[in-house]
Amino acid sequence: MSSAYEQAQQAGQGAVRAAICDAAIELLVAEGPAALTVRRIASAVGCSTKVIYTLFGGKDGLVEELWREGFTRFGQALGGVRRDADPVAYLEAIGRAYRAYALAEPHYYRIMFEGVVPGFEPSPTARQDARETFAVPVSAVEECLKAGLFAEADAVEIADTLWIAAHGVVSLELAGFFTHDEAERRFEKMADALISAYSTPT
Repeated sequence: MSSAYEQAQQAGQGAVRAAICDAAIELLVAEGPAALTVRRIASAVGCSTKVIYTLFGGKDGLVEELWREGFTRFGQALGGVRRDADPVAYLEAIGRAYRAYALAEPHYYRIMFEGVVPGFEPSPTARQDARETFAVPVSAVEECLKAGLFAEADAVEIADTLWIAAHGVVSLELAGFFTHDEAERRFEKMADALISAYSTPT
């Protein structure tokens, strides 16, 4: 039976990169960050260590690729939220998409936001690219401001505050402190409270 690497080779370099990333994530899930060595990943995917060094430059480059992949998927999740005629409803839906992504891709989420791989630091370029995924909630906040639904404030600051609060609830849920239903209720209450705090008096 052919290895994951041999099968991916037929589809091109992009498939090879994806197969290696998939193997790395599986090792991370099964054995923790200590298993993320070039030799272990190469063995899991069925390729030589040279392939990983050529494609990623080594372990740090591969972890950064996982970090970037997480943000790519995250950006797709936020960008896929259907726009609503009500800007506040649209912003709330983006918040729910944030939580849904974290629950669907917890291992990528932990690489992105929780420093699960000791010693890993994304490059400045990667960090800037990751930050750009938050253009979606910032744009949604700007719509609320333009519609007069939020009191005059900085859109980035509001979006960051919502992100900080969402991350807190989601991280506690992933750590097992709340059941799914408990976390959902607390997430909604947190979002309602923050949106109310920024809303213009009626």
